[in-house]
Amino acid sequence: MSVEHASMRIIDGYARGDTEIPADVVWALEAHLEDCRLCRDRLSAAVTARAPATAALVDTVWSGLEPRLGACPVPRGRRRGAGPSKWLTPAMAPWLAMVVSVTLIALLLDLLGTGPGEVSLVLLLAPVLPVLGVAASWSRGLDPAYELTASVPRAGLDLVLRRTASVLAVVVPALLGAGWASGVTAAQWLLPCLAFTSTTLALGGFLGVTRAAVVLAAVWAAVVLAPSLAAGRTALALQTGGLPVWGLILALGTAVVIARRGAYSVLGAHR
Repeated sequence: MSVEHASMRIIDGYARGDTEIPADVVWALEAHLEDCRLCRDRLSAAVTARAPATAALVDTVWSGLEPRLGACPVPRGRRRGAGPSKWLTPAMAPWLAMVVSVTLIALLLDLLGTGPGEVSLVLLLAPVLPVLGVAASWSRGLDPAYELTASVPRAGLDLVLRRTASVLAVVVPALLGAGWASGVTAAQWLLPCLAFTSTTLALGGFLGVTRAAVVLAAVWAAVVLAPSLAAGRTALALQTGGLPVWGLILALGTAVVIARRGAYSVLGAHR
């Protein structure tokens, strides 16, 4: 693949249905074809020359569709890039509402606490709350169109990051307000929150995003949440001394996501 256009070797192989072309090259070509009229014309010519049966089938289908399309009203134009589906999925809405509700309940319990030494529920829940929304946004069980989503050229890491950013755009302001009201500083929860999210995406490349979220949430509940509630004090992992460790986890998680970016283009990421 050249910088500006696809090579004729790749276009010819794609036109023939060559299964030897690497998956990442196929996806890059399909994404490029969306915006490149020249390469689409070259592909059309290649299909006519290399796969006449396919060209004949397309002509047959088009001859049946063209009269019907001419009778349909022309849809209104939509500004490119404005579609919310690039960032959100309908399955995310109830889960994001639940996450915000849990944040408000945790804040209410913090404000009703009787002792100044009690652990903050907002602080304890902050790292795992975004994970719930991320899992919901990339789950085959909650998204009826997951196969279609995973098969389009611009799926994969780009779409995962878009939906993760959408979750954080809702959860982080809610946690920021709850933390301010309960006296928890942003430094205590923001870095663990981002580190936990990046770790979920990193493990999602191996286990599937939903499974990774469930595993990490369970580990957090067993190792940090339950002991902190039992002892009545903030765990060492959420104290200021643990922030460098969270920064390292965030960096490692981000590095794994980048290194494994091709893993999010397959249906296994929806597990």
